Amino acid sequence: MADPDAYVALITSLPRHEELFVAKQPPLSRLRLEMRLKALSVEDAATLATLEHCLSWPAYGLETTEAEAFARGRAALDAVPQPELRSILRDRLQMRTLIAALRRRKAGGGPPPAQWGFGGIARRIAANWQEPAFGLERPYPWLSEAAGLLERGDALGFERLVLTESRAITRRRAEGHYFDFIAVAAYVLIWNIHDRWARANAAAAARRFHALADAALGARTDIFAER
Repeated sequence: MADPDAYVALITSLPRHEELFVAKQPPLSRLRLEMRLKALSVEDAATLATLEHCLSWPAYGLETTEAEAFARGRAALDAVPQPELRSILRDRLQMRTLIAALRRRKAGGGPPPAQWGFGGIARRIAANWQEPAFGLERPYPWLSEAAGLLERGDALGFERLVLTESRAITRRRAEGHYFDFIAVAAYVLIWNIHDRWARANAAAAARRFHALADAALGARTDIFAER
């Protein structure tokens, strides 16, 4: 059984998240976050682990298939008891369904089968396969921009858009919860989003550094070759 006072103390001990693309890293380390999360009840800790296992990108290895990812999502939806957290999970899985469809199309694949993904939108996607946003611009306003970014190969811009929408979904569904488990779970899910951006930004910076280094080395090699 959760202790309400312990959850109030837990929430007030967590530093506030900065704006997503201003902060270079999450407001506290994963180790310190884990220390604070020891205040969770056994049941709530298990629910949070289910959410993270489903939604956190590092939980998926390169060998994870599309079918396995969808199966994990369905199992998580069945396991999470809180309606607000199920709504976060459902909305973000629908978002991943749309992203998977965009990637599938860009890779040259055909429309998905009728029972594919989440949210009952596979038929709509298949029926509008050649439309940039599958005819779903109204319920998913971010989808047109995502399609354009993916088509242009703007990986960092695409990541930024996905993380922005993921954070918005999480905050919207947890609105009105401040000192309970819903608030704690939303905080941790947003922590993961900040961590993902920090990693993506660091990876992009490393790629830029290596590209500049290679270019500089190439320029020097050309100079020496001319002599």
